[in-house]
Amino acid sequence: MTSLSESHIEGNLLLKALNDDDRALVAPHLEREVYKKGETLFEAGSDVSYISFPCEQTVVTLVIAMRDGRTAETATIGREGAVGGVVSDGRLPASTQALIQIAGPVLRMEALKLQDLQQRSVSLRNLFTRYADCLLAQVLQAGACNALHPIEQRCLRWLLTLQDRIGSDALPVTHELLASMLGVQRTYLTRILRSLQVQGLIKVGRGRITILDPAGAERSACECHGSVKRHFEVVLGAVYGEAGRIVEIDPPADPGQARRRKAS
Repeated sequence: MTSLSESHIEGNLLLKALNDDDRALVAPHLEREVYKKGETLFEAGSDVSYISFPCEQTVVTLVIAMRDGRTAETATIGREGAVGGVVSDGRLPASTQALIQIAGPVLRMEALKLQDLQQRSVSLRNLFTRYADCLLAQVLQAGACNALHPIEQRCLRWLLTLQDRIGSDALPVTHELLASMLGVQRTYLTRILRSLQVQGLIKVGRGRITILDPAGAERSACECHGSVKRHFEVVLGAVYGEAGRIVEIDPPADPGQARRRKAS
């Protein structure tokens, strides 16, 4: 296993949020891998034996595939979180495919080991419980969004979510990829993107979509993007900075420790 530096660990904000004691517990069990775009962390139906922490600008998308070949995104995870084995201990099969959307480094550890460490640390267990709640909120919001909102708003929601994860207005997204994530035909999506471009919200280039007016895109999108951001802020303490840049996550306090301090 390659020795990890502090910069490697702090490339993922969930790991960066660990207090010193929890970081000392977790760090020896992390290993670093670099993934290419289109690679798969796990397939639907397979046992999830590792929990993976995307670092820097790496982005993972959880995708549901139907029998007719169509797909749809259920959650997009970047440096703010983790994927796979967050709740289970690795003996349960995955319900989705985890696809590398933007290439880059990933830190990972055995899901069983994480479960063991959470039994030894209340603060570590608390942090991951809160993150699991936020991830579930994102999945549930995406389900409601896909069912209730028009494609223009869903498209902007997805682009804003990706912007948050990589901290840039220039998004390395092709028409094919975006159509696959939204579960629509490419020709239909092309018309939608052309309309958003005419409105001055985005600029469509070769293999790239640039958000020209982030504030306007937020106003034109549905409420789903903002709802998920607010849930992260309230439950996990994640703070979204300027230009969609996610900054440091403050680890939640240990309620038991606070009670002990008060009693003393």
